[in-house]
Amino acid sequence: MTAALSAHELIARHRSTLDQALEAIRTRAYWSPHPEHPKAYGENGSLDMAAGKAAFDALLGSRLDLGQPGTDDWVGGETSPYGIDLGVTYPHADLDVLLPAMKAGQRAWRDAGAEQRAVVCLEILKRISDRTHEFAHAVMHTSGQAFMMAFQAGGPHAQDRGLEAVAYAYVEQVRTPDNAEWTKPQGKRDPLAMNKQFTPVPRGIALMIGCNTFPTWNGYPGLFASLATGNAVLVKPHPRAVLPLALTVQVAREVLAETGFDPNLVALAAERPGEGIAKTLALRPEIRIIDYTGSTEFGDWLEANARQAQVYTEKAGVNTVVVHSTSDYKGMLANLAFSLSLYSGQMCTTPQNLLVPREGISTDQGPKSYDEVVADLAQSVDGLLGDDARANALLGAIVNPDVKARLEAAAGLGEVALASREITNPDFPGAVVRTPVIVKLDGAKPDDEAAYMSECFGPVSFAVAVDSAEDAAELLRRTVREKGAMTVGAYTTDPEVEQAVQEVCLEEAAQLSLNLTGGVYVNQTAAFSDFHGSGGNPAASAALCDGAFVANRFRVVEVRRDA
Repeated sequence: MTAALSAHELIARHRSTLDQALEAIRTRAYWSPHPEHPKAYGENGSLDMAAGKAAFDALLGSRLDLGQPGTDDWVGGETSPYGIDLGVTYPHADLDVLLPAMKAGQRAWRDAGAEQRAVVCLEILKRISDRTHEFAHAVMHTSGQAFMMAFQAGGPHAQDRGLEAVAYAYVEQVRTPDNAEWTKPQGKRDPLAMNKQFTPVPRGIALMIGCNTFPTWNGYPGLFASLATGNAVLVKPHPRAVLPLALTVQVAREVLAETGFDPNLVALAAERPGEGIAKTLALRPEIRIIDYTGSTEFGDWLEANARQAQVYTEKAGVNTVVVHSTSDYKGMLANLAFSLSLYSGQMCTTPQNLLVPREGISTDQGPKSYDEVVADLAQSVDGLLGDDARANALLGAIVNPDVKARLEAAAGLGEVALASREITNPDFPGAVVRTPVIVKLDGAKPDDEAAYMSECFGPVSFAVAVDSAEDAAELLRRTVREKGAMTVGAYTTDPEVEQAVQEVCLEEAAQLSLNLTGGVYVNQTAAFSDFHGSGGNPAASAALCDGAFVANRFRVVEVRRDA
């Protein structure tokens, strides 16, 4: 096919951005090419706030025709957590037609080389970035995130994670040279001489299984890591969050076609209500890579059964914060209150268990008992969410009925230190909005263990009384080892306690944040600098992003000849 954009043009347009991304992952310093502020958009072809909202509104009730082969039906049914029906329909694929079509373009994509694949991916990300306001509404009305969070996490932060994956993919592919001249001396005889050619060869078709809560932020790393390493990518969204990933596929197909590649290298697999095609797809022999974010149960099933594929999972964990002592009691409470409240706790990084010594903690405001710490934290959350407008902007909406049911059941697990309350969203009366619940549990009581050793996804936290800092460290170790953790936090002014907690996290491969009292929170990570997950405990089999996340998506194949 004829390319409207040549490789030379794309390299000239995007090589400097790729180089900056490579430098950022090397130094781990702050960098982002994607503006976080909504007012930064509206120039150079990007959509401003009004245009983005209009573009989203125009999608409602429409058919999103991607031009995919093998379309045998049109499916949809998304309802926004804010109470509106999206009414968008998507192509349903006959896999026996679509999957062979996806394979057809892989040879040319493989032969394009690492640099050209990288700049094509950057062009896709640039066009998504230009439509950030439109994508923000799509993320908001499928995930239940409040608009500003949907804009930032679903837009620039997701785009950063996609670019980060491209940068890591590029590094790993160019680690081996394309060609080498090999000469081995043979003493008095003529040397042995060979020409050697090395080609990164993709595994095949990658399946990206999207999640409901962060369809782009969690989806883009796997999507772009696979695409940049030469694989075709089949995107299987969560049935409640199809639109953001369908728009992503639409942009990717447009760019691939314009750059002379087969648009079927990226395709969408939407499903009928209750069809459950993820298991069917995961076992197809054509699927050689799987990226998955979601429940532990299905993640474990994929790891055990999708034997033909390289499987990368982000599942569930029990995130823990050790509260031992602090030199900024007010800052600690404010930081924790925000972390517990953001997006109604519907983040895989939200703290669940707060381990507090039953004898209390030392602070800059004097000693505080266990009961005082828990009561003060409850008061801090109440103060943060006391204004309904502010609460709506932080909490968003409950994403599905299962979260609401867990929240309501949590109150019966122990003494309630902070009761959840219902909040009305005046702009979206159909939204289900609830403040967090904090429940007091005793780490020494076997009856309480079932609660705090299980993930309770949503705005539920347990203040667990422990006997000592040593007991807190040991419970932390057991929790991470048995249940996994995406994040661990700790507050302490004691170097020995800090060292003990740090050693647990190093040994159990859990990402640790110490003494956060300002504007950085335990449940946030920055692309190019922070690792999201580690791949070293049961919460996830991969980290976003590191070399291990990309390197096994391709193999290097050698062809050698006598010189």
